[in-house]
Amino acid sequence: MSSTLKSLRALSDPTRLRIIALLEREELSVNELQEVTRMGQSRISTHLGLLQDAGMLQSRREGKRTFYKLEPADTMAREFILLAGRGAKELPDHRSDQINLKRILARRNEQAQVYFNQVAGRFDRSYGPGRSWQAFGHLLLRILPPVVVADLGSGEGLLSELLARKARKVIAVDNSEKMVKFGANKAKKSGLKNLEFRLGDLENPPIEPQSVDLAILSQALHHATDPARAIQSTYDILRPGGHVWILDLLQHNFEQAHELYGDRWLGFPESDLHHWLEAAGFKKIEISVVAREEQPPHFQTILAGGEK
Repeated sequence: MSSTLKSLRALSDPTRLRIIALLEREELSVNELQEVTRMGQSRISTHLGLLQDAGMLQSRREGKRTFYKLEPADTMAREFILLAGRGAKELPDHRSDQINLKRILARRNEQAQVYFNQVAGRFDRSYGPGRSWQAFGHLLLRILPPVVVADLGSGEGLLSELLARKARKVIAVDNSEKMVKFGANKAKKSGLKNLEFRLGDLENPPIEPQSVDLAILSQALHHATDPARAIQSTYDILRPGGHVWILDLLQHNFEQAHELYGDRWLGFPESDLHHWLEAAGFKKIEISVVAREEQPPHFQTILAGGEK
């Protein structure tokens, strides 16, 4: 097959156009391309092989990882790459790809995050007496500074109770009158005078503007009618320098979640969370997958945060 036909074949698939647009910005590993595009390794590798065979890419090994970069073999290949870059901008995935790429490149510079991921990956591989996430949780709660916390979508307040043992004040907000009543009674029985339950919605929490240091939405955002509005409202109640942390599900296809758990949304793509946080005004945005379930439907949990 001639080099021209190989180049035309390489540009005939939208996925390969997406890859070219990503590699225009930066040299990327297969794993990073997977994370951006949310496609499997074998599929990514097949597309990379076709692009490399067409003389558009070069690869290099670094330990166990293979990195790819655009390196056209001749003038014709360079012209094809420019055309592919323009075509990629017309694809529906282009915007989310660029947001995910921005997030991944920023994370490269966060050595602490890389180290944590390495530690988290090793945690369950070998037994250690007395070493558990439960124990680590108690340790981390002791380190929490005396701040004002909003637990948005608190449910019956399990997390709120734990936080109240160290925080200056915790405001737990839920839209279920039954949950709020249950949580308030339990807090009273436990003697937690700094834990207050309030009835309200995520999109308009009953909390004064700029009165909270830390806002948490733990598996709550996928119940919101308007997630973007909920994040904007969270920004409004935070003091300057305050932080938001969101624990939620990565976008999935388990449709039964609507009926089984009352979920409005089947999780969220990282790119949507990043866009909503940025649009609300948050800086220093971090998003990463922090847990993966081994059993079907293999839910993945993402942690997203930002600073006001």
